[in-house]
Amino acid sequence: MFKLTNKSVVITGGGSGIGRAMSILFAQQGAIVHIIELNDKAAADTVAEIETAGGKATGYACDVSDQQQVVDTFAKIGAIDILINNAGIAHIGRADNTSTADFERVFNVNVKGAYNCLYAVIPVLKANGGGVILNTASIAASVGITDRFAYSMSKGAIHAMTLSVARDFLHDNIRCNCISPARIHTPFVDGFIAKNYAGKEAEIFEKLSKSQPIGRMGKSEEVAALALYLCSDEAGFITGTDYPIDGGFITLNN
Repeated sequence: MFKLTNKSVVITGGGSGIGRAMSILFAQQGAIVHIIELNDKAAADTVAEIETAGGKATGYACDVSDQQQVVDTFAKIGAIDILINNAGIAHIGRADNTSTADFERVFNVNVKGAYNCLYAVIPVLKANGGGVILNTASIAASVGITDRFAYSMSKGAIHAMTLSVARDFLHDNIRCNCISPARIHTPFVDGFIAKNYAGKEAEIFEKLSKSQPIGRMGKSEEVAALALYLCSDEAGFITGTDYPIDGGFITLNN
């Protein structure tokens, strides 16, 4: 079950964190993985790890917020069966202290970046007779998160775009879903804590961990496993749906 033998998979932000875990797992399941990354080294390191394990992967340097770069990169890749829109950036701030520049930066990467990839991939999937799109949203699309105004805006847009694409391309055999992680323990989280809470790393890590009712942060590999299922043939009856993976955050945090 859940084999992706010779399926061509594009994963944006596939060189680090959740994207890296997806890239590695999908390659293990037989996929030919195409990693789109702004960070050349992260992509190269993940490609090397996949190839060392006997898998197939290629990295592409690309700024997803630049539509021409995205279109050119997808043209290089050619046939595609699955797209995972995972690239994204975070931001801390409220509506009254988020600058225009920061708001636009988050929008350009998280929202426009996903749109650019959808714009490029949908004609390819239609020509292939169908395929799968999976977008990385967030629990911030469903509940209020303190000091995450721009980020929440962007993830709400991802959720809405998921529904729209799922509806518009039902008859083209294109499935589109999204996943909504809560806090996942990645190098980004460690870096964020070190930068903003120097000297209090252990205390803040524990506090953030316990903000999930289950009592810990999620693992990138757990998110990757959910992504694998939703992109597999076994999930062929699922489209237009958001899947929280949140340790009970949305439903039990009261």
